[in-house]
Amino acid sequence: MNRITVPMDEPKPSCHSTLSTASHLTRSELLKRRFQNLKRLSKCYRDLYWHLMEHVKILYRNYLYHYALNPFSHFHFPTCAFLGCNLKPMPFTSFCHFHILSDSNQKLYKPCNYVIKGAEAGPITCGKPILRSIVPALCTVHSHKAQKHLARALKRNSRNISSTTNIPPKFHALVSEFVKHIQARRKKQQENKSKTVFKDRMIAA
Repeated sequence: MNRITVPMDEPKPSCHSTLSTASHLTRSELLKRRFQNLKRLSKCYRDLYWHLMEHVKILYRNYLYHYALNPFSHFHFPTCAFLGCNLKPMPFTSFCHFHILSDSNQKLYKPCNYVIKGAEAGPITCGKPILRSIVPALCTVHSHKAQKHLARALKRNSRNISSTTNIPPKFHALVSEFVKHIQARRKKQQENKSKTVFKDRMIAA
């Protein structure tokens, strides 16, 4: 392997040059000398890094010139199992997000039910994958469209549309409320149980 040589700059004379040959130094002078040496060392490392980068570019260019191949082409990266799709699959499945509904074993996603247009065979829906917890079963784009259509219909009928402007709660907020509700019920049941045990002990006494 060819050895890489990095040209070293000659040390420039400075006001602290006398510190390099001194045998006895104070604490401040010692710190100054170490700081000067540290700056020179860091500059050597930076120069070495950029020379290595240039050397790698030359080796890579020579490799392509002699073999006309990509050095990473022999690595096999998994792709979506859907025919004709080259996207990266989602974790723990063989399909990407756009084709995750093709996986019969998945339980997290369902298609968007927004009707794009009608046909003789039946209505054509969006079909974009969305989480099963989303209610109504609409993707983000069609959820906004449905809210706009509803607001326009209510406005034409001179109805109060203040309720349609409220932002629906997020899924994590609903989960948090359910957890609080369950914890409150369990706490109440435990209190009732402790009261019943206390009454039984009082009667037995």
